[in-house]
Amino acid sequence: MTLIYMIAGEASGDALGARLIQAITLRRPEIRFAGVGGSQMAAHGVDSLFPIQDLALMGLLEVLPRLFQLRRRLHQTVADITVRRPDVVVTIDSPGFTLRVLNAIRPLGVRRAHYVAPQAWAWRESRVRHYPGLWDQLLCLLPFEPDFFAGHGLPATFVGHPVLESGADTGDAARFRAHHGIDPNARILTVMPGSRRTEVTRLLPILGATLRRLPDVVPVVPLAGLVADTVRQGTRDWPRAPVLVTELQDKYDAFAASAAALTKSGTSTLELAMAGVPMVVAYRVNPLSAAIAKQLVKVQYASIINLIAGREVIPEFIQQACTPDRLAATMRMLLEDPAAIEAQRAGCQQALRLLRPPEGTPSEAASVAVLQGLSV
Repeated sequence: MTLIYMIAGEASGDALGARLIQAITLRRPEIRFAGVGGSQMAAHGVDSLFPIQDLALMGLLEVLPRLFQLRRRLHQTVADITVRRPDVVVTIDSPGFTLRVLNAIRPLGVRRAHYVAPQAWAWRESRVRHYPGLWDQLLCLLPFEPDFFAGHGLPATFVGHPVLESGADTGDAARFRAHHGIDPNARILTVMPGSRRTEVTRLLPILGATLRRLPDVVPVVPLAGLVADTVRQGTRDWPRAPVLVTELQDKYDAFAASAAALTKSGTSTLELAMAGVPMVVAYRVNPLSAAIAKQLVKVQYASIINLIAGREVIPEFIQQACTPDRLAATMRMLLEDPAAIEAQRAGCQQALRLLRPPEGTPSEAASVAVLQGLSV
């Protein structure tokens, strides 16, 4: 029986893995799955080798104290693949871990696919010289990535961005307000501090201080499973207790009810764009990590929407610019200026159209690529 071994290193990768499993199963229901993932992959039958939380780290200095544990998890994963001998290993994002796995299993002769291209186009392009031989297939989420990798002699396939099938645009505003007892006239502000402990602990105090400058909004915070307790603790001193959302559909209902959003960069910006929620991006990491990254990063923007659009559709406040005063002032503009709101929504929709694959949904396109690889 065909076995596909999947490895996801964080919450967003877990969601991608779950959708990919579902799409593959629709075509080949006899295929089995194993590997490393979170709750969403578990719902599709993946009994994770170890908790995905062990891999959900970001930032050079944040990773250093956990190097021994990460090395141990790497050896554990490679040993499991060696014993199971799957027909294909699909690694999902988290290149700091997954690319090391792909390199370590190279002698096994197992087919390897990497889903979500490393962002070498954004920083440290020199890394590309290490990629040949790491994978047999590279599945890209962004339309410009195949050309970038082709320029380095690495074939890649654009499969579209799975946020398009997330359901982020299916929320019910009235249901959300009724469920949480929120006045129909109250202005709701969705706040998304991230899914990694390192980013959440740095952002929460800044976001709380921003909310002190916006006393007329009702804050809503969707909880990412890996950092839910950290967020609960970190929002206790906020000027107004936030509505904490745990269910996925409730999160999308919150989007529908929101006048605007304050979010970290990443997939959350795409979800909010899908739902038509005007937003401001805030992000801050360890100062030394940021100083090192500044020397290496080549792109002008942090959010995917801005990268695809080639301009600042969504206001970004990164590192020193990420202050409560600046965030609150821009947030106030998006809450009260209809022209600014409409301009951002139009720019977001234009960028989202470029994320669609040539045929079908992104997960369908990715599943077709993986299954075609099995037959090679």
